[in-house]
Amino acid sequence: MAKKMQKTNVMRVLDAAKIKYTEYTFEGEYTSGAEIASAMGQPMERVFKTLVTVGKSGKNYVFMVPVAEELDLKKAAKAVGEKSVAMIKSKELLPLTGYIHGGCSPIGMKKQFETVIHQSAEAYNTIFFSGGRIGFQVEVSPDDLFTLIPIKSADLIVDE
Repeated sequence: MAKKMQKTNVMRVLDAAKIKYTEYTFEGEYTSGAEIASAMGQPMERVFKTLVTVGKSGKNYVFMVPVAEELDLKKAAKAVGEKSVAMIKSKELLPLTGYIHGGCSPIGMKKQFETVIHQSAEAYNTIFFSGGRIGFQVEVSPDDLFTLIPIKSADLIVDE
């Protein structure tokens, strides 16, 4: 599991901002965030996935939710003041963000989009999210994430 590899763009941005982080790298096939959380020995509530959407206005938004949860599109739209939001098509992700599916991070995108993280992140000293490439995760303080990029928190997940 944790072998040192080359830095990703996310790590370079964190280094430049002098933000403390821990990097994790994985070999093998992981098909879900839940599998990555398990491989890291972390509760799924602390491991976040990064989802990119488009609003009715045509603007793009980034949402971060725990890997075991589902983004509630109505709550997401409300959080950014849109009538509705929809997930972007997978083929649009790379040209829009510079990241591929499974390696998308809120840090270091081609353009910084309005970002909203599920409010549960604020309950933890650190959270985990993609390090910008498949097989890479970073552990960062939510407070540091809030100072690095324009981000707010809201209730974003589907209620059970």
